[in-house]
Amino acid sequence: QVQLVESGGGLVQAGGSLRLSCAASGIFFTSSVMGWYRQAPGKQRELVAAIASGGTPNYADSVKGRFTISRDNAKNTVYLQMNSLKPEDTAVYYCNSRSASYLYNYWGQGTQVTVSS
Repeated sequence: QVQLVESGGGLVQAGGSLRLSCAASGIFFTSSVMGWYRQAPGKQRELVAAIASGGTPNYADSVKGRFTISRDNAKNTVYLQMNSLKPEDTAVYYCNSRSASYLYNYWGQGTQVTVSS
């Protein structure tokens, strides 16, 4: 059974930091592309950052220079370090795991991030 369990969300003031974690089980973690997406109220879900094993991370333009995605293959965990948070970063953040060719595509349950001004 595939499980992606996010943690680390919460309420933070603008300019603050949060670190999200996603612990994965039931997947071939090392061969999976791991990503973080977010969905704000009334908006579509969007890619925040993604990373393949040994690959270069890619980021949404809106978070470049502020967010850092990383993975620990030994712990089957992917992280999202979020610095200099802005109110527009407020959203539910979802962990995603997929194969390179989308033969599988799994989602976590989401964690709320709220940034107050």
